[in-house]
Amino acid sequence: MSYLSSAIPALHRLRLPFSRDQLVLLVAAVNEIILGLDVYLAHNISGTIVPYEWIPIIFGPLAGVLLLLVGLVALRFRPFATRLATVIFFSSVIVGVLGSYFHLIRASLPAAPFGQQLSVDLLVWAPPILGPISFAGVAILGLSAAWIEDPVDSGILVLGHSRRLHLPYSKTRGYLFLVSLGILAALISSVLDHARTGFSNAWLWLPVTAGAFGTIVAALLGTADSPSRRDIQTYVGAMLLMILVGLVGAYLHVQVVLTADNQFIFERFLRGAPFLAPMQFSNLGLLGLLVLLDPTERKS
Repeated sequence: MSYLSSAIPALHRLRLPFSRDQLVLLVAAVNEIILGLDVYLAHNISGTIVPYEWIPIIFGPLAGVLLLLVGLVALRFRPFATRLATVIFFSSVIVGVLGSYFHLIRASLPAAPFGQQLSVDLLVWAPPILGPISFAGVAILGLSAAWIEDPVDSGILVLGHSRRLHLPYSKTRGYLFLVSLGILAALISSVLDHARTGFSNAWLWLPVTAGAFGTIVAALLGTADSPSRRDIQTYVGAMLLMILVGLVGAYLHVQVVLTADNQFIFERFLRGAPFLAPMQFSNLGLLGLLVLLDPTERKS
């Protein structure tokens, strides 16, 4: 029985056309496309996108579309599709790490005295350090989904015909740790972005509270060898809260960029509160629910 049907027995009869890992791969592919769009909107604020800033903008949609095609290939040739997906996801890791490095350089003062090259104020007002690393986070999630766990819940991932990766925990628990880290990254990004306003609006504390709660609950469930039904229900509640907070945040961000008479102006949309940012919470909440599905995987 899956974690989700254990928490909600009525879902035991639920039959989906795709396996859990296929759904997670679909989420990873869609996220690559969304990340490319998000980077385009962010980099377009300056009015001029320099050549190297086009790398994530082009890579995101391209990787997403290729992953969707790889998903179709996997229906007949899973081992070959796994190798293709591995190449794409490792490329995504490189894009994410390099992007965070460039953002960190932009946030630093190399000529400043030792110990003053970086400060909280610089990190708050600089390009988001954790923004580009999302490419790496999606890649790690995608790799986890692309590699089959055999036998189920053994923590043994099949990397190739004879290569195996032995994890100290099951794939499901590994997913839970990734969800926890993803929520933590979204929480830190939210805090840094909202710190520019001094948290003058009480609504800004909502993602802080929900993000901290989701991070802790996901991590604790991942550490549990045999979680109780109450433990899983608490986790499900936390993920539903994440989804709700993301939707509320997106609505509030849109309201901020609209004019007093609810007119849409692209310039305000481009430079105002990013409406995609709060959806990270909804995205992670949905992912957090998906990883609770039945881990059984059909082999090709």
